Amino acid sequence: MLRTHTCGELRKSHVGQSVTLCGWVDSYRDHGAALFLDIRDRYGKAQVVVGPDNDPELKQLARSLRSEFVVAFTGTVAPRPEGTVNPKLATGEIEVRATSLRILNKSLTPPFQPGAMDLPGEDLRLKHRYLDLRRPEMQRILMLRHRIIKVMRDYFDELGFVDVETPVLGRSTPEGARDYLVPSRIQNGKFYALPQSPQLYKQILMIAGYDRYVQVARCFRDEDLRADRQPEFTQLDLEMSFVEAEDVIGVLDGLVARAAREILGLQVKLPLPRMTYDEAMETYGHDAPDLRFGLKLIDVTDVARECEFRVFKAAAESGGRVRGICAPGGAAKYSRKAIDELTEFVKHDFGAQGLVWLKVESDGAVSGSAAKNFTPELLTKIRERLEAKPGDLLLFVADKFEVTCKALYGLRKRLGAELSLYDPKAMNFSWVVEFPMFAYDEEEKQWAAMHHPFTAPRPQDVPLLDTDPGRCRAQAYDLVINGSEAGGGTIRIHDAEAQQKVFNLLGIDAEKAKARFGFLLDALQYGAPPHGGIALGIDRWVMLFANLDNIRDCIAFPKTQKATDLMTEAPGEVDPKQLRELGIKLASP
Repeated sequence: MLRTHTCGELRKSHVGQSVTLCGWVDSYRDHGAALFLDIRDRYGKAQVVVGPDNDPELKQLARSLRSEFVVAFTGTVAPRPEGTVNPKLATGEIEVRATSLRILNKSLTPPFQPGAMDLPGEDLRLKHRYLDLRRPEMQRILMLRHRIIKVMRDYFDELGFVDVETPVLGRSTPEGARDYLVPSRIQNGKFYALPQSPQLYKQILMIAGYDRYVQVARCFRDEDLRADRQPEFTQLDLEMSFVEAEDVIGVLDGLVARAAREILGLQVKLPLPRMTYDEAMETYGHDAPDLRFGLKLIDVTDVARECEFRVFKAAAESGGRVRGICAPGGAAKYSRKAIDELTEFVKHDFGAQGLVWLKVESDGAVSGSAAKNFTPELLTKIRERLEAKPGDLLLFVADKFEVTCKALYGLRKRLGAELSLYDPKAMNFSWVVEFPMFAYDEEEKQWAAMHHPFTAPRPQDVPLLDTDPGRCRAQAYDLVINGSEAGGGTIRIHDAEAQQKVFNLLGIDAEKAKARFGFLLDALQYGAPPHGGIALGIDRWVMLFANLDNIRDCIAFPKTQKATDLMTEAPGEVDPKQLRELGIKLASP
């Protein structure tokens, strides 16, 4: 090893020792008689001093150093002089008094300093990701990622799960998102698909008798991107045989408790709270509610039928819903202009027709532009229904159920942050269960799988497959962390006949099913055990555990929202010879 210690390792106990540190020049201060340099590696920083007693050649070499030069300093560990201790550094009580210096590599002037407090734009950081990854914060996040994955691996190893790698080059199957396709050179005109998940392979492993499978799997989906989504991502994938939904949830409860304790130092009470999909949509307007704060959605449709307010009455009488939330202390917080901004927010972002507001005065009276349309008795009923107190702001959306869900869910998230109703660093874990099996696709005029086509219905709902698929509930469960879906799983169909019945509802007849999933249907006829599992989004876990807003910050080499790698400039053009070998001819744009 070129070094004897890392830059973050030295303490007062090392005083008097001769050490060699290797790292990058983080900062440089020339005080004339002495030069002070902070040397950085991923373990921390240490101060190196080139003083008046050093020979001129060493001083001259030290003065040639610049930021991000890679150096090796040898010297003696000494206590810092009184009054110069830096309590912000773990090594702040000592310094290394240099005796020799080697420049291992020079650096061009970097476009930004990894140690700087002010960060440049994300595009510049992604272009020079090798510099961005030197930042202590980025290193902390990637170390956190490493620890989370290790906790997961250790936990499942203790429970007897077998780590099995599944293929990256597979067959394109309709599982939801668009596939990334890989052309075959050997078999021109045919394509592999990169896996959206190892779903079919892990079911095959259960049929093969590996009753507890786990894998840290790379997955690929060619879909539109956003802050918490990437075209390639990593998930903790697992499957279990001879289980019901409660068994899978119970195993995951244990993982959550272990990770929260070992990573965050939190004690999580088990079992984790859970609610049905219907409860989540009715109470919070979303299937992954943030339970760190209240602001429940309250239905007042029955009151709307009694009033003379045209907006409310029309929605109620046309089969729509009137729902509201109570923003505590919002009457003083939100001026009329601010409420107008909230109105534009729900209209522009969520398609609501508008936002109706009422304020509760200090004497308990209810005021607002719409108050004159209600009798005092109805205003009292609304105030009591929403459990409103003096100073609260009441906000309502009257529309179709789906619109009220989207608009009030978005409004709830915004108000929760703006009113500081929760600690941003708090962690909340919960389950949402009993999702619908199907959602009706109005464009295709047929049913679509809510999760994926291999999800098993609840046993009591099996008859509904023939009579009323829309009421059929799945053995499906999502893990929710702070209002984000952190994992989703189901109990799978393990009977070929039942699987084909579901395929039929999805517009996949026996011939299509044989062509697309023939290997799975064949395998199901050779003694398939009851089985189920879940996939956890590792990138999202890291984002949430690190209290980040952007998933790109917890991936070493992410893509932009246009699915571009700014550092390597991928995707890029390829040599025409490669295309000819693959039998591919590019069409004009």
